[in-house]
Amino acid sequence: MVGIKNHKQKNKRRGGTRFLPATKSQPKEMLPIVDTPTIQYVVEEAANSGITDILMVIGKSKRAIEEHFYRNFELETELMEKAKVDELEKIRGIASTVNIHFVWQKELNGLGDAVSYAKDHVGNEPFVLMLGDTLMGSDDPSRPITRQLLDVYEKHQASVVSVEEEPPEKVERYGIVGGNAIEPGH
Repeated sequence: MVGIKNHKQKNKRRGGTRFLPATKSQPKEMLPIVDTPTIQYVVEEAANSGITDILMVIGKSKRAIEEHFYRNFELETELMEKAKVDELEKIRGIASTVNIHFVWQKELNGLGDAVSYAKDHVGNEPFVLMLGDTLMGSDDPSRPITRQLLDVYEKHQASVVSVEEEPPEKVERYGIVGGNAIEPGH
């Protein structure tokens, strides 16, 4: 089991300030990588790992995330009329393969508080926590990182955490993880 140690942040700040002015009016999860919002890649990672039920905990100024995953029938009709099949498949894509639910976090009280909002949805079942602004890449496209984590969980029946090493001067931005590695390098 791996535990996350809390640490005090010197400057408490509103999420997304590193990407200002772009995040002044849109969530950082909606910032595009080429032509696709970051959150789309996160949902695709989950879907490609076999996860079909997704709960997103969102807060103030995050309505664009919710709207991104709802169907837009007017746009779909327009694309069909113009025979733009590729574009139509692109916007229908992921939303047709997973069930996405939303819950609103009443106050921004950190990641732990956001996770607590999922309790009624997941109950005592195992779950995957993915951050909407964090991209992961695998050397093996047929085995996304989340699938690898699920495989480790199924093998050991224990909590699994994926971490990335950061230089000491950046640790205060991300936190510290301690524990025993059960399968380093996976």
